[in-house]
Amino acid sequence: MASAKEYWEGVDADINGMLGGIPSMTGFSHVSKVDLQGSRGFLAKLGIGKKNGRRTVANALEGGAGIGRITRDLLVQVADAVDVIEPVAKFVAPLQEVAGVRSVFNVGLEDWCPAVGTLYDLIWVQWCVGYLTDEQFVAFMKRCRAVLNPSGGIMVVKENLSTSGSDAFDEVDGGVTRVDSSFSSLFDEAGWRIVRTETQRGFVSGLAKKLFPVQSYALKPKM
Repeated sequence: MASAKEYWEGVDADINGMLGGIPSMTGFSHVSKVDLQGSRGFLAKLGIGKKNGRRTVANALEGGAGIGRITRDLLVQVADAVDVIEPVAKFVAPLQEVAGVRSVFNVGLEDWCPAVGTLYDLIWVQWCVGYLTDEQFVAFMKRCRAVLNPSGGIMVVKENLSTSGSDAFDEVDGGVTRVDSSFSSLFDEAGWRIVRTETQRGFVSGLAKKLFPVQSYALKPKM
């Protein structure tokens, strides 16, 4: 959405900017290490990784990459090639030099069109679908389903959960924090089924207390 893009254009292109959001609010960078550890563990439970007989994948996609924190520190370690979607060009410009990064799409998730002929073994989307309307979210998820490798491909959506009992709108950045039932309903509408889900652990000290619960969903297309 235009208002969200305008907001993020004003955010610093660093970890504090990505995870704290508001430029004046510092101290969130410690969250990144815990988050990445949790994501690595979640992938391992899905059989993806570089240790203990787990598999790596050929092609991965990160949607809403920001500065490429997840691409750099997670996806390029388990995938031969990673494509990236991110509308704010200043965030992803340095990714062009990262080994393993193939294509960078400087568009929003709502405007992204998959490249013809590419199938992804892993699609990762985190902390960004709150800037899509329900209709845009479903349409994006349908496009992802169309380019997921039918032979073992998997999609992960990792997002904040609202604790108010209903979806919560943020007037500052223009995003919405959905409840778990909203995610389940939208996944179903877009043709996906949840094969594994878990809550991120470890956000227990300091400024991390300000964070919403974070839920990871592993998805496969409905049969």
